[in-house]
Amino acid sequence: MDRFVPFLEFAPPIRKVIYTTNTIESFNRQMRKNNQDPRSFPNDDALVKLLWLGIVDIEEKRADERARQAGKPKSQQNAAGHLIEGAATQGWREALAAFDAKWPGRIPGWAM
Repeated sequence: MDRFVPFLEFAPPIRKVIYTTNTIESFNRQMRKNNQDPRSFPNDDALVKLLWLGIVDIEEKRADERARQAGKPKSQQNAAGHLIEGAATQGWREALAAFDAKWPGRIPGWAM
């Protein structure tokens, strides 16, 4: 709880960007689980295949969740987007403006 409360002090645009970054960290954690001991792979191709299968597995789980939520109103849908196609983080301009408002002059070259 001590680490979460400071997160709430950030403006909503900043929280959105931080939360999106946590999605990337979640993906990295899942990939690390697949690659516990790289010495157990006979060659690089074997490792690449395992990581690819891990990505496909993650996407299948996300697709299943999106399918379960398909009939719900948009406001109630919270399934993750497509991993393989990627998803752009929205709201960077707003987040940078919020950072600049709270800590002026700390972002080099930023002028809103």
